Amino acid sequence: MPLSFRSQSHGNIAFGFFNIESDMLLLENYFFFAEDFCRWVNKMAKEDDSHVKTFDRTVYHISDPNAVGDLMGAIHGIRFTGFIGKLYTIFPFPDDPQAFKQNPDGFDTRDIVISHIEPFSVIRDISIEIYKDGRIKIGRYYFDKAVFHELIRYVWKGGYPRWKNEVRPQYVIEMKACIQKSGSPFFKGVFSS
Repeated sequence: MPLSFRSQSHGNIAFGFFNIESDMLLLENYFFFAEDFCRWVNKMAKEDDSHVKTFDRTVYHISDPNAVGDLMGAIHGIRFTGFIGKLYTIFPFPDDPQAFKQNPDGFDTRDIVISHIEPFSVIRDISIEIYKDGRIKIGRYYFDKAVFHELIRYVWKGGYPRWKNEVRPQYVIEMKACIQKSGSPFFKGVFSS
């Protein structure tokens, strides 16, 4: 379930997993896989902190909110619109609330997810920039370091509802290890709380 995070540029915006059978994340109207996010973080964590860092990345972009769909309607099984609605017709919300856990094997559904997001989206190149003052820009969204650390911890935990059986995908484990080895002040303290 995506949660609300405070951006410096657009106020509160949604970030997170939106279907427990997929490892796709959304950042407002940008969509990308959690493994990609972890790779981006790994690349950033390996850089020194001597100047602004820019990384170009590719995401799926859905500009029309109707094409994104109604997450709450899909979760409740009453409204299946847009990309999210289509995905919930394939991977419905579980009947048993105890089964509401993020699947650590969600990457196995990527081909299905890609085939369903493509009609609703365009591929867009975005830049990710880390600034010496501790801000980060992802596409058009600016975050301070503390909020970006929250995004990282969200993925580490498996969002809300957390990883099923506390089992994380290997790429998430590797992200944490890379951050813990990083000499960049930008990543200091991500996992110390």
